[in-house]
Amino acid sequence: MFNVNDIKNGMTIKYEGNVYQVVEFQHVKPGKGSAFVKTKLKNLKTQSTQEITFNAGIKLEKANVQKRQLSYLYNDGTNYVFMDNNTYEQMEIPTSKLEDEAPLLKENMDVEVMNYEGEVIGVSLPEKVSYKVIKAESAVKGNTTSGAMKDITIETGYTLKAPLFIEEGEEIIITTRDGKYSSRA
Repeated sequence: MFNVNDIKNGMTIKYEGNVYQVVEFQHVKPGKGSAFVKTKLKNLKTQSTQEITFNAGIKLEKANVQKRQLSYLYNDGTNYVFMDNNTYEQMEIPTSKLEDEAPLLKENMDVEVMNYEGEVIGVSLPEKVSYKVIKAESAVKGNTTSGAMKDITIETGYTLKAPLFIEEGEEIIITTRDGKYSSRA
């Protein structure tokens, strides 16, 4: 058990029978009334996100989630196959468990697989990953307003918005948490 005031991003907690990962949190201390903590939590079993507000000072239970470093090998159509680099043991994870992460998975990527009570509940990708641009629309002449963006497609087939100067064949860095362009590699 720990105090809600000690909550941190990435922490896993058990609340109302579910296991959540803290996506965001904010301590709020209004002028009147008692302080509280606003959180954005991701349910690790259903992959849904919800916002929950806790009163300051309450106790939460930490979820005992085991994490293992594995390398992504391939997708066989129904499962994603990962391998432990130390034991060479392979693990299959159903496609349904990786709906959010799948568009950004690329072969040989090291990921963190999370287990809770013997069941795989999720995969954490590295925070920023480099990808090759395989398709980029050409920039329209005169479209140079500040912050102008265009659609690009990366090697995994994922499509996102990027600045007009990004061209096919370039390496770019994407923030995996939100799937957005970060910078050139």
